[in-house]
Amino acid sequence: MQGMSERQYAAHVGLSRGAIQKAKTAERLVLYPDGSINAAASDARRAETTDPSKTRKPPAPKLKPVPEAAVAAVGDTLREQGLAVPAVGGGTTFLQAKTANEVLKAQERRIRLQKLKGELIERARALALVFRLAREERDAWVNWPARSSALMAAELGVEPAAMQKALEKHVRAHLDELAEVRPDFR
Repeated sequence: MQGMSERQYAAHVGLSRGAIQKAKTAERLVLYPDGSINAAASDARRAETTDPSKTRKPPAPKLKPVPEAAVAAVGDTLREQGLAVPAVGGGTTFLQAKTANEVLKAQERRIRLQKLKGELIERARALALVFRLAREERDAWVNWPARSSALMAAELGVEPAAMQKALEKHVRAHLDELAEVRPDFR
């Protein structure tokens, strides 16, 4: 065989074997006497006889725009780790994005491991526990004047009802001050 087979020529020009067979039937290919394809001459003849407007061009890859939030997250992650961060509008390289992704995966694994070890608890659970403890503390203080005022009044020689009223007034004022304190669980 002097030239290429249909399959070899199809691979050579990036077309299907069916397209090569059609070109062969339409006599747009140059053949050797044994029926094999003369690649160089066939390339030239195909270039001469093919209408460029009817050729298929490979589609350009469609790149999706990356949301600014994602780019900012990559920059934040790199900055947290002390790594180089691209200039604003300078674009993030694939390597920087991949590094940030690996750092985030490592942080996520560390947090998951801490949860499994019992070193971390869920935020909702912690908030519920703090709320319950604060309510128990408040209830204990609200009930304290009623329990203690009679004993204190006897020690000081004052009327028990007046003592209870004064204690309740001061305890309530103190609890109002404490209610202004808001814990920050961020």
